[in-house]
Amino acid sequence: MNVARALRIGAVGLSAVLAVAACAPGPSAAPAAPKIVIAVQPTSTPETLTADAKELRDYLSQRLGREVEIIFPTTNAGVVEALRFGHAHAAFMSAWPASLAVKHAGAELALAEIREVVIGQNKVEEPYYFSYWVVRKDSPATKLTDLRGKKAALTSALSTSGYVAPVARMVELGLITSAPGREADPKAFFGEVSLAGGYQQAWEALKSGQVDVSVIAGDVSEKLYREVLDNTKVIEQQGPVPSHGVVFAKDLSAADRAKLKDALLSLNAPERRPLMRKFISGIFVGFKETNAKEHLGALDKYLDLTQLAFVERLR
Repeated sequence: MNVARALRIGAVGLSAVLAVAACAPGPSAAPAAPKIVIAVQPTSTPETLTADAKELRDYLSQRLGREVEIIFPTTNAGVVEALRFGHAHAAFMSAWPASLAVKHAGAELALAEIREVVIGQNKVEEPYYFSYWVVRKDSPATKLTDLRGKKAALTSALSTSGYVAPVARMVELGLITSAPGREADPKAFFGEVSLAGGYQQAWEALKSGQVDVSVIAGDVSEKLYREVLDNTKVIEQQGPVPSHGVVFAKDLSAADRAKLKDALLSLNAPERRPLMRKFISGIFVGFKETNAKEHLGALDKYLDLTQLAFVERLR
C-alpha cells in the first residue's frame, strides 16, 4: 500500500468517525425556566400599554434571568380570571380588583404602591390617601347632611375613592342604609346622582353649577387637587383609601415569589421611577411589602358597609 492510498483510507475513516460523533447524543442542556407572565389591569389601549411595557419587560427578564411576558386582559375580571386559572403569575391591580383577586382567585397581595399624594394640604409619599366631599365656596352647606335632595357628582361606580368610600361615609353618617344583598344607594339621599367619569369632569360639573356637591381625591394631579380645594369648601372626608398593589397567583412557587418580589422592589431605585411613572401611574414612588389585611382592610370595611358589588362578571 503506497502512502497516498493509505492517506485516502485514513481520511475516509476519520470522516466516518466524525459523522458518527456528530450524530451521537451530547450532554443534554438544562431546560429553560418557564416564563413569568404578568397581567396588567386595563388603563389604556392594549397597543399603547404594550409599547410602554417593553422596557419594563426587558428589565424584569434580565433581572430574573428568564423570559417575562406582560399581558393586558381587556377587563378587570379578565385579570382576576388570568390569576385564578394560572394564565398569569402576578398582576398590577387597583385596590378593589385586587381584593376580588384575593377572594375569588386565592391570590396573595404582596406589594402596595407608594405614591405622591396630597393629604389635606400636605404632599406626602404614602400607600394610601383620602377623598373629600366638596361644595362651592358660596354654598350654604357646611356638612353633608345639609344636602338632602340636592344634586351630586361622583366619578365611577368602580372607583374606590370616587364612589365606594364616599358612599360608605354616607352609610356611616346614617344618611343611607344597606342590607345583605341590597346595595347602599346615594340616590336615596340626594335628589340626583351623576357619574361624571373622572375627577376633572366632576369638578367641571360642580364649578359650572350643574351639581351642588362633588368629590375630589388626593391621588389626582396636584394641580387639579389644589385648584379644587382653593375654590371649594370641604364638608366631609373619607379614608384611608388604599393605593394600587401587586398580587401573586396562588400557584406561583415560594422561590419564584421571592425572586419576583425582589425584582419589583428593585424598581424603587430613583432611576427606575420614570419607567414606572410611564407604565403604572404618573405619581409612582415605589413599592412596599404588605398583605391583604394590612393594605385592603379599610376597603373591605367600606364594602361591608355598602354591600356594593363589582359590576363585571367574575364567575
